[in-house]
Amino acid sequence: MNSPVEKEILTALVQLDAAVRSMPTANPKPDLLPLFARLDELTKQLPRHADPTLLHYLHKKSYEKARLFLQGRDAENQAGNCRHV
Repeated sequence: MNSPVEKEILTALVQLDAAVRSMPTANPKPDLLPLFARLDELTKQLPRHADPTLLHYLHKKSYEKARLFLQGRDAENQAGNCRHV
């Protein structure tokens, strides 16, 4: 089960995904900076014992991978340049 902070992160990641998907047709374009700032703040609130895979994704700004991970869909993630899935 996800912790309260992980649930907040997932909510922010879903909001970010929706905002990015709306970009081609949105007028005005959504401001993504507050979402990035919120994700940075929430990442700092994760406990030291948080899942290392989640921490890796968030620290590398691999937000889609983090979203899939928190949704229980980590198997859908592709290996990155760092050789980490």
